[in-house]
Amino acid sequence: MDLDIIRHEIDQVDDQIVHLLEKRMHLVEGVVAVKKASGKQILDTKREELIFERVRNKVEDNRYQEPIVAIFSDILKRSRAYQDKHIT
Repeated sequence: MDLDIIRHEIDQVDDQIVHLLEKRMHLVEGVVAVKKASGKQILDTKREELIFERVRNKVEDNRYQEPIVAIFSDILKRSRAYQDKHIT
């Protein structure tokens, strides 16, 4: 496969990821509102562990499990930072 073709396909996937991450952050706005109103803590370790477990189980190719879980860890870290900025 030609490198330019591969990069074009990666760009298309990246576009989808950006769209989905933006959609996710919009949902985080709802989380911010609920946590702000209820006084709930930003960090919910049980919820995060469930997310990591679900992600691990969704990865079909085990070679990619570790990096994909790490990516989700970063997504959750950034989400918590956003929540912290908008709750406090």
